Amino acid sequence: MFKSFFPNPKLFFLSLLGFFIIVCGLWYGYKQELAQLVGLDIEQEKPEIGLGHFFTDSFLLFYGYYLLCTLLFAGVWFKLSNHKWQWWSIIGSSTIIFSTYISVQVSVAINNWYRPFYDLIQSALKPTGDDAVEKATSAEKVAEITSELMSLIFTFCEIAFLFILIYVATRFLVSHYIFRWRTAMNDYYTAQWADVRGIEGASQRVQEDTMRFAAIMESLGVALIHSVMTLFAFLPVLWGLSEYVSQLPFIGVVAYPLFFAALFWSVFGTGLLAIVGIKLPGLEFKNQRVEAAYRKELVYGEDDAQRAQPETLQELFVNVRKNYFRLYFHYMYFNVARGLYIQADNIFVYILLIPTIAVGAITFGILQQILSAFNQVSNSFQYLVNAWTTIVDLLSVYKRLTSFEAAIEHKPLPKIDQADHQREIV
Repeated sequence: MFKSFFPNPKLFFLSLLGFFIIVCGLWYGYKQELAQLVGLDIEQEKPEIGLGHFFTDSFLLFYGYYLLCTLLFAGVWFKLSNHKWQWWSIIGSSTIIFSTYISVQVSVAINNWYRPFYDLIQSALKPTGDDAVEKATSAEKVAEITSELMSLIFTFCEIAFLFILIYVATRFLVSHYIFRWRTAMNDYYTAQWADVRGIEGASQRVQEDTMRFAAIMESLGVALIHSVMTLFAFLPVLWGLSEYVSQLPFIGVVAYPLFFAALFWSVFGTGLLAIVGIKLPGLEFKNQRVEAAYRKELVYGEDDAQRAQPETLQELFVNVRKNYFRLYFHYMYFNVARGLYIQADNIFVYILLIPTIAVGAITFGILQQILSAFNQVSNSFQYLVNAWTTIVDLLSVYKRLTSFEAAIEHKPLPKIDQADHQREIV
C-alpha cells in the first residue's frame, strides 16, 4: 500500500516526522529572528480584515520558509532513494498540505471578519431617540452603517471567492494524487499476481479494495490534514480569545478556559466513541470475507455445474446474514453514543459562556469569534469522532490488503485468511 508509492516508507515517514518537529521548532522558536534576517517586521502585526490577511509579513515569511523546507526535504530523498512516484508522493503531498493550510487560513480570515461585522450589527440595533436632532444624527448614522456593512459584505465575498478557488484546486489536485496512488498499488500487486492469486478474493482485493483504499484516503486523508492544519491556525486564536472569558460554570476561574475546555471535551468524545466502537473494524472485515466467499461460489457456479449448489449457497448466505445482524446491533449502540455526544456538542460552548454572557463581558462580534474558533478547534480534536465509521471501513480494507503484503514477502498469512487459503489449496 505504501511501498508502491513512497520511497522506503518506514524510513521516509520517520524522517518526515523528525524533520517536521525540527522545522516547527525553528519556526515557533526563532520566527522573529528569521523575519529580521530577511528584512521583515512581524512584531507589531494586527489582524487584517480581508485578503490582506494573506499578504502580511508573517505570511510572506511562511511562504518562503515552507518552500525552502520542501525543497530541502525533497532534494535529500530524491538523492537518497530515487522512486518512480517521488514527484507525486513527496512534492504532491507537500503541495496538498500547503493548499489545505491556506484553505484553513481562509477560515481564520472569516473569523477575523466576524468581530467588526457583528459589532456593527449590534451597534445598529440599538434604539435611537425621537427628537429632531437625534433623528438627523440617526439618519447620518444609518447612512454610515449602511456603507460600512456593504463594505464588510464585499470583503466577505472576496474571502469566499478565494475559498472557492482554493477548494476547487485542492480537490482537483487530491483526486489526481489519489488515483496515482491507486495506480502505483495496482501496478505493484499485478506484478506479483503469481504470489497472491491463491488468496481468497484476490481479484476483488486488487480491483475493489485498492479502489476503496484510494477513495477512503481521498476523504479521510484530506480531513486529517485539514484537522491538523486547523489546530495550528486556530489554537492561537482560541488562546487569545480566552482573555474575554473569566470563568467557567461549576468550576470558576481557570486560565485560558476555552482552550482547555475544548481539549477536554474533544478528548472525552474521542475516547468514548473509540471504546464504544472497538468491535466495528473486525466485524467490517468479517463482513467483507463472508460477502467475498458467497460471491466467489456464485462465480464458480457459472462455469461448473457442481458448484453453487442451493445447500452451499444457503449456508454461505446464512453467514452473510449473521454477520450483518451482528453488525447492525453493534452500530445501534455506537450510533446512540455518537448521536448523544454530537447533540451535546452543539450546546457545550454556550454552557461555557453563560457566566460571561450574563455579565455582558463580551460584544456580539467577540461572541461570534469565540463560537467559530471553539467549534473549529473542537471539530479538529474530534477528528476520530467525525470520521470513525470511515476509519472502520479503512481498517477493514487495510486488513485485507495486508494478506497481499504477506504473500508477496512470503510470510505466513494472517490467521483469519489461513483457513480460507487452505480450503482453496484443497
